[in-house]
Amino acid sequence: MYRVKEGIIGCAVGDALGYSSKGQEREELLNKPVLKMLPSIKNGIPKGSWSDSTSLTLATMSSICKKNIDYNDIAECCVSWITSNKYCSVNESFGIGKTTLKSLINYTKRKQPASKCGSVEFEENGNSSLKMILPLAYYFTALKVSKKDMYEVIKNVCSITHRQEISVCACYIYFNYLLFIINSNNKFTALKKLKTLDYSMFTNKTLDFFSRIIIGNIEELDIDEIRSSSFVVDTLEASLWCFIKGDNYKSCVIGGANIGGDTSAIAAITGTLASLYYGIDSIPKTWISDLRKYDYLVEISENYEKFLRFLSYK
Repeated sequence: MYRVKEGIIGCAVGDALGYSSKGQEREELLNKPVLKMLPSIKNGIPKGSWSDSTSLTLATMSSICKKNIDYNDIAECCVSWITSNKYCSVNESFGIGKTTLKSLINYTKRKQPASKCGSVEFEENGNSSLKMILPLAYYFTALKVSKKDMYEVIKNVCSITHRQEISVCACYIYFNYLLFIINSNNKFTALKKLKTLDYSMFTNKTLDFFSRIIIGNIEELDIDEIRSSSFVVDTLEASLWCFIKGDNYKSCVIGGANIGGDTSAIAAITGTLASLYYGIDSIPKTWISDLRKYDYLVEISENYEKFLRFLSYK
């Protein structure tokens, strides 16, 4: 019904495929592309291992299952990922960004609520907050509330790690695009719908960063015009571009895994969208067979699906 398994498995496969190429230059990857699951020799991570892109999603999902929307509990689950190695594909947490780590340390000091712990510095607009948004898209598909209430939750969840307005706006755009895809919109139609959203809560200075998505036509850009760093705007643009340019799960995610830069995050987000759009059967079976803790991912997805069904019947 909500296709939770599609989103989670699609995310984890993309994450694992992209992690082996993370940090490599685009030119190098275009000449020698990653086409299968590989270990990350640089970081000593075995093949099929998914990183923080999936772990933060699972931590958020686990918290919502327990306490609905409780920002402090979401932060607690994220902290347990770091300190207790929960929600991990291997026996250690890895891939955490410096800003996310700093924000979660701020939370552990208990000087302020979790939704006030994220950084407000422009230089710290990393992409980790995007990784906590998929569970919210599922949640609000099941629980019909006002757009204003949705925005407040998106803002507060994002602010656990990144409180700067640019990060909040990126999460708002990604959340709404996910909603459109979950509700079976054509991916090009969904992109056009982003242009019609209410952005009045953001300053023009912030919206300028997203003009290629909400005003221009990002789908018409050439790859040389797409940046793929961990800056939240770059990650969002690159993920949408790879999803739009591909015509099946495999081509979308190969694009994300070989675009250079923060390929684990980009391929994870691209994989999430592509699996929701094309279906879980579109994921190459060899990639799934190489994926670590597949049964665990299926179990946590099915539990969340049951929770959403209960929520929708209340």
